[in-house]
Amino acid sequence: MTFQWTAVAAFLYGEIGVILVLCLPFISPLRWQKIFMFPLWSKMAVFWNKMFLTIIVLLIILFLDAIREVRKYSSVHVSEKAANVNSSAFDHIQMKLFRSQRNLYLSGFSLFLWLVLRRTVTLLTQLAKEMASHAALETQVNDATEAAKKYMAENERLQEALSGKGNGKKKESDATEEKLKEEVEHLKAELQKTSNAFHKAKTEVAAVKKQSEGLRREYDHLMKKFEQLQQSLNKAEDKKDL
Repeated sequence: MTFQWTAVAAFLYGEIGVILVLCLPFISPLRWQKIFMFPLWSKMAVFWNKMFLTIIVLLIILFLDAIREVRKYSSVHVSEKAANVNSSAFDHIQMKLFRSQRNLYLSGFSLFLWLVLRRTVTLLTQLAKEMASHAALETQVNDATEAAKKYMAENERLQEALSGKGNGKKKESDATEEKLKEEVEHLKAELQKTSNAFHKAKTEVAAVKKQSEGLRREYDHLMKKFEQLQQSLNKAEDKKDL
C-alpha cells in the first residue's frame, strides 16, 4: 500500500482500539469524565473541533477518490474481459480493482468509525453528567426525608407536651402547632418537588443508556462486517501470492 493508505489503515485500527476501550463495561462514565477532565485533555479540547472537521474532510476526499478508482477499474475490467486480452494484463487490471476496492472499504470504515467515536464520547459525557445529577438528587431526597421525619417527630412531642398543660397556654400551643404544621407542609412540598426532579433525571438516564446500547449494537454489527472484509482481503492476498 502507498503511504496515505497505510496511514488510513493505521488510523482505522486505532479507531477500533479506542472504541473497544470506551465500550469496556467495567469503566463507568463517571471515570471517563474524570479522565476527560485532565489538564492535557482540556488543552486538546480547544483544537478538538478543528481536528475533527479536518480529519472528516480528508477522509471524505480519500473516500471519493477510492470510489473514482473503483469505477475506473471496474469499467476497464469489463472491457478487458470482453476483449479477451492476455491473462497477465487481465490479472493486473484485476489487482488494481481489488486494491481500489480495499481502499474504498478502508476510507469508508474510517470515516464511519470517526463519527461513531465522536458520538460515543458525547454520549459518555452526557451519561456521566446525568449520573452525577442523579446522585445529587438522591442525596437531596434523603436529606429532605430525614428533615421531614425530624420535624414530624418534634411536632408529635410538642403535641404530647401541650396536651398535658392547662387552658392558659392553649392559644400559645395552638399558634406553635399551626407553625409546625406549616413547616411540615412546606417540607412535604419540597420533598415532592425533589422527588419529581429525581424521577425526571432517572428517566433521562434511562434514555441515554438506551441510546448507548443502540450505538453499541451498531458497532458490533460494523465489526462483523469488518471481519468479513478482512477475511476476504486475506483470501485475495493469498490468491495473489499463489
